[in-house]
Order: sequence, then structure tokens, then C-alpha cells
Amino acid sequence: MSLTCQVQVVFNNISKEKAETVKKALEPDNVNFPKGLNLYIENIDNKLLFNFESKENMKQIISTIDEVFEHVQVALKVIE
Repeated sequence: MSLTCQVQVVFNNISKEKAETVKKALEPDNVNFPKGLNLYIENIDNKLLFNFESKENMKQIISTIDEVFEHVQVALKVIE
């Protein structure tokens, strides 16, 4: 049996400029993901959406989410 886990995290009330800066800062990290793990980042209106999907290892998605948000926190501190 194959399980797929999808997690969406939304940052509300973030300026378009900040959202775009964070998105661009994370793009270099969004390559060579392990097999079965994907991350899609969208900037819609005043929201920054992170869509994670894992088809292989559920523990892996948790650690990936944690790592991505550590990077988001650093990016936001730098642009403040």
C-alpha cells in the first residue's frame, strides 16, 4: 500500500515583496530533494504558501518542514 502525505502551511499577511524574497532565498534549497518528496512554494496575494508532499517516508517530511522553516526564519530576520 502506498501512502501520500500532503501538508500545506500558509503565512498570512506577508507583503508581496517579503514573500517573493523568501521564496527566492529558498529556491537553491529546493533542488535534489529525496525521491518521493516535493515542495512547491506559491506567493498569492498577501500569502506565502508552502505545499509539501511525501510519497515515501513520513518522518522525512517532518524533518524537511522543520528545516525549511528554519531557513524561512533566517530569511525573514535578514530582510527585516
